[in-house]
Amino acid sequence: MHLFKKFSSAFWVANFVELMERAAYYGVFIVITLYLSRILAFSDLEAALISGTFSALLYLLPTFTGAYADKIGFKKSLIVAFSLLTLGYAGLAIFPNILEGADLVEYGRETVFKGLVESNQKYIIVPIMALIILGGSFIKSVITGTVAKETSIDNRATGFSVFYTIVNIGAFSGKTIVKPLREAMGNVGLINISYFSAGMTLLALLAVILFFRPSIKHGEGKSLSEIIYALGKVLTNGRLITLIIIITGFWMVQHQLYATMPKYVLRMAGESASPSWYANVNPLVVFSTVGLITAIMRKRSALLSMTVGMFIMPVSAFCMAAGNIIGGDTMGFINMHPVAFMMIVGIAFQGLAEAFISPRFLEYFSLQAPKGEEGLYLGFSHLHSFLSSLLGFGLSGYLLDQYCPDPKLLSEAERLTAYDHAHYIWFVFMGIASVSAIALIIYGKVTTRLDAKKTGKSV
Repeated sequence: MHLFKKFSSAFWVANFVELMERAAYYGVFIVITLYLSRILAFSDLEAALISGTFSALLYLLPTFTGAYADKIGFKKSLIVAFSLLTLGYAGLAIFPNILEGADLVEYGRETVFKGLVESNQKYIIVPIMALIILGGSFIKSVITGTVAKETSIDNRATGFSVFYTIVNIGAFSGKTIVKPLREAMGNVGLINISYFSAGMTLLALLAVILFFRPSIKHGEGKSLSEIIYALGKVLTNGRLITLIIIITGFWMVQHQLYATMPKYVLRMAGESASPSWYANVNPLVVFSTVGLITAIMRKRSALLSMTVGMFIMPVSAFCMAAGNIIGGDTMGFINMHPVAFMMIVGIAFQGLAEAFISPRFLEYFSLQAPKGEEGLYLGFSHLHSFLSSLLGFGLSGYLLDQYCPDPKLLSEAERLTAYDHAHYIWFVFMGIASVSAIALIIYGKVTTRLDAKKTGKSV
């Protein structure tokens, strides 16, 4: 009860709608590459590029929508955001029915393409996804900006820990619904998950309209010139940009939970595998450990906490590779395919790393933000996911094509050896994670020396 009294009602409403939005997003995003391939007939590489661009723009735009949100106010921004999201998710559900009505495809447990592969009509999905991109970009800056505004320096680390716990409860909820839908309906379940997501964002929209009343409104009503000046200032902040580039390595690996893992697991462990449930290990680990980790690291710097997490990520990637190295159809001590089992172990380590990194990363950025520019700075903090989405999803499409191709494109003879080196995919990401971890240590030492020079203290 003490925790509820510690924060304002606006803080809790913001966290509630974040939970709804995350449930909606992850319900769709965990199967987005499957949706694009199995529902809309895109190839692995096309699906990776589309979903990667979708994710990248979702994280690029918050810098700009965050600045605009500071001007018009967070409540108006959230109303716009959830209206667009509801329309976008509903569009993902309705669009395949239009294609089926045009006799381009027939949906059931399996999809029968009648002309959709060659048709350009499938690209209508792009403006539908654009609604989700624009709506989601407001969410990224406004919710984290609200947490920053509604907390003080003393309780901000706890506030972001609570926020990140809520994020992962939402992620867990969204991913959980995918498996029963896919088992009950086959590929049609990949369509119907979007109705669930539209319902979640509609509920969030109503909550914002009825209950969201920010207690702090500094920064609203800025002129265009003030917005442009603030944007220029944050976009030329070398220290923050360097940190974003380094953290991009972590997120490139983390994004493989959506870019590579679903197809990798289904192709390596069989269609009975449950990638959406395996992915749920990540939010389960995060929301069960993030509070404890934040409390343990509370007196330590945000950079130290992030560095610990960064060195866990190579371990995560190695575990994901280990399943194919072990080989066989089942683990000796558990009735599970080794690829699936080791994927779960790797995802657990990934969740642990995220608990060390993400809340403290957001805290670090919020402390750099001047009053009235919280939306801008917290929006800018998501730029790492723009870079990691473009690079991570694009790299995923290439690596899948090279080491774990679609079995439908292989002959019987090719299938015998096609997946012998599939684990090389994870070795690539293990290398990326290792380089990023070392880079963060160097960053910490350099920034400490620069700060010491400014204050005249010895390091």
